Amino acid sequence: MKTTNCPSALFPLPQFAFLFAILAACLLTGCSDPADKVAKTTATEAKETAKPAPSAKAHVVRAESTIGFVGSKVTGSHNGGFKKFAGKVSVADGKIASSEIKIAMNSTWADNDRLTGHLKSPDFFDTAKFPIATFTVTSVELSGAQKTVTGNLDLHGVTKSITFPADIQIADDAVSVKAEFAINRKDFNINYPGKPNDLIRDNVVLKLDLKATPGEARPEDQLPN
Repeated sequence: MKTTNCPSALFPLPQFAFLFAILAACLLTGCSDPADKVAKTTATEAKETAKPAPSAKAHVVRAESTIGFVGSKVTGSHNGGFKKFAGKVSVADGKIASSEIKIAMNSTWADNDRLTGHLKSPDFFDTAKFPIATFTVTSVELSGAQKTVTGNLDLHGVTKSITFPADIQIADDAVSVKAEFAINRKDFNINYPGKPNDLIRDNVVLKLDLKATPGEARPEDQLPN
C-alpha cells in the first residue's frame, strides 16, 4: 500500500489539530503590528514655529522623562529608546505656547545589543552624520478629551510636520505629556528593508512620557557636550 504524506497520517487527528493551533497562534503573534494599536501620523511639509509669548513661563524637561520606541518586523518586535535628551516647555495662560526637545541619537538603546549598534549605523539613524534629532511644537489644540500636538520633527536630515494625540497636564509647578503614536520611518529616509524573509515594517511606535518643571536645568537634564 502506498504511504501518504498527508500530515494527519503522521499524527493522530486531535494531536495534529493541537499542533496546528499552536503554530497558528505563534504566526499571529509574530505578524501583529504594534503600530495598529496607536494613531499613525502623516508627514507633511514643515510649518512655521510659533514664538513664545513674553509672559510665558519656561519649564525644563527633566531626565526622569522617557522617550521610547517599538520597531517591528515580520517575526516580532523590539523595544528601545533614547537615554539622553533635553528640552523646554513654555506655558502661557495655562497652555503650551512653545516647546523644543533635542535628542542625542547616539544614546539610542534597544533590547538587543547587536540591534543597538545596527540602529546607530548608516542603515538606520546614522548617528555619526545626524547626531541630533529635534522636535519643535508648532501648535497644541483641544480635540475631545485629549490635546492634538503638531510640530516639526527633524530626523535623519529630514524635517517634516507631524500631528499626534497626547494627554497633557499643566499645573503651576509641572507639565506632563504622555503620548503613543507611530511615524513612518521612510518619510525620514530611513529605508533599510531588513532581510528578504523578515522584512522590517515602515511604521515605528514612539512613546513619550515627559515631565517638565520650572527652574534651572541640572547637568542630567542637558545633552552631553
